[in-house]
Amino acid sequence: MKFILKLVVKPFVVGDKPYKRNSRTGPQFLITGEKDFTGEKTRLIDYIKRTLELGEDHFEGKEYQNFGKLTSSEWSTMYYKHLDHHLNQFGV
Repeated sequence: MKFILKLVVKPFVVGDKPYKRNSRTGPQFLITGEKDFTGEKTRLIDYIKRTLELGEDHFEGKEYQNFGKLTSSEWSTMYYKHLDHHLNQFGV
């Protein structure tokens, strides 16, 4: 399964094209309960700050569970696309 994900999905996830709008998500990622917006916003900002503190070298060659080792550029693209997708999804 990891081989198929790496071969088929990885180029889409770390490539230049943005995610398609209204793409379906896996059922395990659906949020069904209430969330505290302020708390979630703070948590996101903390993650972004932590990523910046860790720096590019921390991510170079770091293993991603579904795609194997990624370059720091691939990590950066994946983070950016994912965050951009959700911010656009909610009109931010």
